[in-house]
Amino acid sequence: MAKTPAPASSDASSQGTNSNDGSAAGKGRPTPTRAEQEAARKRPLVANTKEAKAQRKAEMAGARERARIGMAAGEEKYLPAKDRGPQRRFARDYADAGWHIGELVMPLMILVIVTMITPAQAVQQYAMIVLWGFVVLVIIDMVITGMRLKRAARRKFGDAKLERGLGWYGGMRTIQMRWMRLPKPQVRRGQYPS
Repeated sequence: MAKTPAPASSDASSQGTNSNDGSAAGKGRPTPTRAEQEAARKRPLVANTKEAKAQRKAEMAGARERARIGMAAGEEKYLPAKDRGPQRRFARDYADAGWHIGELVMPLMILVIVTMITPAQAVQQYAMIVLWGFVVLVIIDMVITGMRLKRAARRKFGDAKLERGLGWYGGMRTIQMRWMRLPKPQVRRGQYPS
């Protein structure tokens, strides 16, 4: 049986030096003990330096700003769970494409509050009647928008896959002023999704 020859040992390699340039072939220092390695890795969980705190604060502010911009733009990963998914996006686009009288609720309520300050009792009563009549019209508009939205979503996604509450979601979006909606409208008025 043939034996493999043992590697030739040289005095230069056993001394830990390279014979060509005289530099150390090894690492040139003893291996640290486990306790030394663990001590080197230890650091406080909470940074205690002003620079580290300022850096962490700046990173958190940057992350919040990215999330705010992403949510306003309608990016899925930044949206809350109630706004995620293709059907919710469809509902938002459908509601944003139309003209809705519900957008005037806030300005009208401010006007009614101002009229309540006036001392004329008749003006206050007429303002309340107008407000309640307007609220009824807004509810009717919300219901009609919700029904149309569900019909369009059934055509696009199918009746079996339709999410619950889609009509309510779109209807509630119609009573917000357009510039206050989050996520921001991604379509122009009249540009209904297909």
